[in-house]
Amino acid sequence: MTTTYHFAGTDEEFPTYRYRLAPQGLATRRQLRAAGLRPGGNYPVAQILWRRGKRVAYLYRLDLAAPKRTATEAQRAAIAKALRARRTCRVCGQVQPYYIPRRYGCCFDCHEGNPS
Repeated sequence: MTTTYHFAGTDEEFPTYRYRLAPQGLATRRQLRAAGLRPGGNYPVAQILWRRGKRVAYLYRLDLAAPKRTATEAQRAAIAKALRARRTCRVCGQVQPYYIPRRYGCCFDCHEGNPS
């Protein structure tokens, strides 16, 4: 069963399907990601509504989807450096196995010894 709705303030009719009734060749972002794909800059071509229209998932064409991009070595190194900085205590300089709470600004050991 297909119903047409207007999409994002446009005057074009937007195909809308009920939950689990979308045609072959269309996928949600989550389904694309599971298949190693991404929308690739393409706009959704249809939508699925469920929970009485309170929930929506946009559908993209599989034939227009592009492969997911992978991070370069430099990007991975930058991410690792940033995550390590989140685990490094500003007071004692120790790298902890947990992220330093922003509320304290230091590791739990330094906070217990120096409550502010």
